[in-house]
Amino acid sequence: MASDNLLLQERHALILQRLVSDGRVLAPNLAQQLNVSEDTIRRDLRDLAAAGLCQKVYGGALRLPSAPDTGTLAQRTTQQAGDKSRLAQTAATLVEAGNILFIDAGSTNLAIAAALPPVPLTVITNAPAIAMALTQRLQIELIMIGGRIDPHVGATLGGAALRDIDLIRPDLFFLGACGVDAQAGVSAIHFEEAEFKRRVAAISKAVAIAATDDKLGTAAPYLVLPTGQLTYLVIESSAEVAQITPFSAIGVQVLRAETLQAKNRHAKS
Repeated sequence: MASDNLLLQERHALILQRLVSDGRVLAPNLAQQLNVSEDTIRRDLRDLAAAGLCQKVYGGALRLPSAPDTGTLAQRTTQQAGDKSRLAQTAATLVEAGNILFIDAGSTNLAIAAALPPVPLTVITNAPAIAMALTQRLQIELIMIGGRIDPHVGATLGGAALRDIDLIRPDLFFLGACGVDAQAGVSAIHFEEAEFKRRVAAISKAVAIAATDDKLGTAAPYLVLPTGQLTYLVIESSAEVAQITPFSAIGVQVLRAETLQAKNRHAKS
């Protein structure tokens, strides 16, 4: 039997160990094993879920799948290209002439840059690949954020990049996310990356994420923003309703990308 005087951090560590070993925990069982009240355990589970460390469910919690780390930007660009193109076409419908956009690093966001409508825009980015993709678009005023380039993320990060963004106020931020979960929020794999994304989201009028199915319901180590601060979520046509309903319930506007077959039907009608 555990001591009555287990510290908060000790309880959290024990709960996380149980989640890793068993995949799930039940509040009544934990309360008995740790010799605390069920209300205490429920508060612990809420805290852990808010930190993106588990998924709170009725009566307990589940281990949250880890966000996929699929390599460098160059490697990610070749993966799921068709899915990302369809997401990009849908995400681009959010853009209006005259908008100031911030397009974050990421392979799906690179596809969004290619799908932007042929209208006057200001595009700000910290991703050299996205900047290069837009250099020939003469109707776009292109602004590149400076700083140290992280080769894994494919973006400028660090103090210089953070200073640059203090002067901008985007209408729409296309945020590149590693993990997207209704309870755990939007998360990133690297600390500096999460810090940069969080700062841009805070100064943007609207925030959009285009997420492939493998990112939904997962969490990375560093929180970017709670799900309630997300304006738009663009998902694949195959995304499960159970995963998407919680986003709509808190006011996130969910856009489902059309399949190629649906686009062909529309084109013929």
